[in-house]
Amino acid sequence: MTSVLTRPDRVPDRTPTRRHYVMCPPTHFAVEYAINPWMRPGTPVDRDLALAQWDALRRTYLGLGHEVTVVEPDPGLPDMVYAANAATVVDGRIYGARFRYPQRAPEAELFRKALVEVGPYTEPAFVNEGEGDFLVAGDVVLAGTGFRTDPRAHAEAARVLRRPVIGLELVDPRYYHLDTAVAVLSGQDIAYLPEAFTPRSRGVLAGRYPDAVLASPVDAAVLGLNAVSDGRHVVLPAAAAGLAAALRDRGYEPVGVDLSELLKGGGGPKCCTLEVRA
Repeated sequence: MTSVLTRPDRVPDRTPTRRHYVMCPPTHFAVEYAINPWMRPGTPVDRDLALAQWDALRRTYLGLGHEVTVVEPDPGLPDMVYAANAATVVDGRIYGARFRYPQRAPEAELFRKALVEVGPYTEPAFVNEGEGDFLVAGDVVLAGTGFRTDPRAHAEAARVLRRPVIGLELVDPRYYHLDTAVAVLSGQDIAYLPEAFTPRSRGVLAGRYPDAVLASPVDAAVLGLNAVSDGRHVVLPAAAAGLAAALRDRGYEPVGVDLSELLKGGGGPKCCTLEVRA
């Protein structure tokens, strides 16, 4: 199966917008525990390679004209490289994270300190894992649940971020965060894996995004949907060749990167990238 899409009569012009990203280097990255199906404790990790791949991602963003703020990693937090999980920021309002697993819980406070100058910070009452499960798509927020984020956090996020929140339920444990099963390409355009969702959620997505790019299981399995878009350039795992071709047909410019070492922890480009919408 290849990526499927309904081509519009005319491929629209794609205009990129400058973004501000927060990242954290994998200086202490390791696979020491298993909190998702990708993680196998004891898996050898080439930390130098992980750092090189992460830095290539950072330099890709800089080369595209984006701003990157780097947060200092903590030696006791090997998953801190997955910065997207630490918060959701909309119009300078920060909805903080509350991690489901204790291994990652201290990350929330470290990122709060890093974001303190952006705007007001709301400490969440319910478990949520930041942009892992909250994807800003134009004037709405797509919100995942099923494995990590408490569904009660959806209403809390809507109140804090002042955006309508559309709940979506994940059913495949490989796609434990929404950002592994959905990529926001522009305000009104997404790519997603239908098989990752309940029938109800598939219906919601199909109704709202009838022309969405439907990713193949092959491309999703290399976390091809864990992508970052500026409205024109879509940074995604280089191994997701079918998805890249589908995006190109839509007028996007796919930019392939290799994050094979960080995939061992269940993350790709989006997991490593927290967007600051100030």
